[in-house]
Amino acid sequence: MSEARLALAGVAVTLGDRQVLQGIDLRLEAGEVLVLVGRNGVGKTTLLRAASGLLAATQGRVEVGGKPVAQYSRRALARQLAWVPQETAVPFPFRVVEVVLMGRTPHLGIFGFEAAEDLRIARAALERLGIEGLAGRSILGLSGGERQLVLVARALAQNSPVLLLDEPTAHLDLARRLEILALVRELAASGQSALLVSHDLGLAARVADRVALLAEGRILACGPPAEVLTPAHLREAFGVEAQVLASPQGPVVVPVRAVPRTR
Repeated sequence: MSEARLALAGVAVTLGDRQVLQGIDLRLEAGEVLVLVGRNGVGKTTLLRAASGLLAATQGRVEVGGKPVAQYSRRALARQLAWVPQETAVPFPFRVVEVVLMGRTPHLGIFGFEAAEDLRIARAALERLGIEGLAGRSILGLSGGERQLVLVARALAQNSPVLLLDEPTAHLDLARRLEILALVRELAASGQSALLVSHDLGLAARVADRVALLAEGRILACGPPAEVLTPAHLREAFGVEAQVLASPQGPVVVPVRAVPRTR
């Protein structure tokens, strides 16, 4: 088996007195898109934070490129992993192009000054997302969707082998969602890897090579979308009765009704 870009083995995370994750085993291969799904509060963002090294695992190990994540400096790790959070607080009125240029920080020289090539890469990232017109605007004046696109552009400029994306389409309209998912597939085709959290099962099925279904802090199932997004799995993980229809773009989940909660 080839070396995984990102690997979690037996990972558990406890926050306060609550065990959020337990026994997590996941591998992300080169050129793969792995989508993490599950109901609210099951630990999807916590898993991404543990994978990124932002949160230390209570048990188990996290490896990036075959090396424990704790052995990387933050700068070196940022050359391996690019992180796109659901939201980020930007307290100062940076221009959009300045925010995207922050993605180049791990690649800068000893004095930390951007070169013309860094600015070219940042502007190319904006153009790739079709938001070059925002370059001179303040990040504080953008809509939630526009700000999300800027964060994706920053990750593109970072040019890391692994992308960690936490609900990257949450604030976007349908057309923009499809564009972002198409972009993720393009990046995978060029050899980058993506671990992506999504609540949209239909869009997840369109983009994923594999889907990991998280329930009660554990991986309930992981595999091709058609094998994971089944009525039985959806009932157990989401508490819904659902029909799953086949389509050329992958399984389409049609919720029918909520399963009554047991007391």
